[in-house]
Amino acid sequence: MGIMKNKSKRLIYIEEYVSINGINQYLFHCGKSYDNPVILFLHGGPSNAESLFAHAFQEKWEDIFTVVHWDQRGSGKTLTRNPDKYPTIELMLKDLYEITQYLKKRYNKQKIIILGHSWGSVLGSTFIRQYPDEVAYYIGVGQVINILENERVGYEKVKELILQTGDRKALKKLEDIGDYPGNKYDSNFMKKCMKLRKLQGKYDLAVKSGLSTFITAFKSPIFEFSDGLALLKGMKANEKVYEFLFSFDLNSQSFEYKVPVYYILGGDDWQTPFVIAQDYFNKIIAPNKNSYIIPNAGHMTMRDQPKLFFEALLEINNKEIENYENRYKSLS
Repeated sequence: MGIMKNKSKRLIYIEEYVSINGINQYLFHCGKSYDNPVILFLHGGPSNAESLFAHAFQEKWEDIFTVVHWDQRGSGKTLTRNPDKYPTIELMLKDLYEITQYLKKRYNKQKIIILGHSWGSVLGSTFIRQYPDEVAYYIGVGQVINILENERVGYEKVKELILQTGDRKALKKLEDIGDYPGNKYDSNFMKKCMKLRKLQGKYDLAVKSGLSTFITAFKSPIFEFSDGLALLKGMKANEKVYEFLFSFDLNSQSFEYKVPVYYILGGDDWQTPFVIAQDYFNKIIAPNKNSYIIPNAGHMTMRDQPKLFFEALLEINNKEIENYENRYKSLS
């Protein structure tokens, strides 16, 4: 795979499959200068490759970063290429480590930046604890703290709005879901979760997977029809990862991080409720930290408010450059 539809004539615009941890995995690089820091975007899901939506939010990012999207094992173009290679959390962490090594070498960097969105924030938060020396800093978007608490709070929020509006039909649908989220991961949980997302979507509390989403993906310069099939197969492929996600709880781990931690949260995000992430963020001990709550933005924070999201990224980047220079001065 080589240079694709590079409308804005970027210097860096590459689609490629790289041999990572025994299989060929898909990477999509965009950028304007080899001097810029490299940011690796960890998509959500598990199994929702977001490389297809890059064109809708990241053009400004490329002024300051080289942005690399990775379709994770069990997702997107990597799943299409490896239909029987299903992920576990251990495999994904090893994949991620090998990708960081590849990017460091390719771009001649000492460290790279990790941005984790939703499920990607689970993978990213786990990774930066295990491999802090590989990471310049971490950005969590739609940060997951504890999936069960997320779901409980998200359920209560939509119930509150349904009762406020007196929407009897929606209330009946909510009651039909029954006990939620329960305390174990099974196919029943996923069915209930999908029903809840529909109700949350109606009240703008969660991502709506409607026609506009498909049109955005379809307009992507890297879109292929097989990407749609990969999305349908993704849930089955990621069963082991969903099991891990269901028991994930950052509060049960140490609050200390060895890398700077930044959160960019949607002020209307009740899919990964920003209130839970902000509460946890306040407890974090890290070399540097800051959180940004973006008004009128939901779970797809960077797509809902691209300008405000970019301003947060710019501030984070400037702060990190300043911190780096200060450290350098004190050493010399």
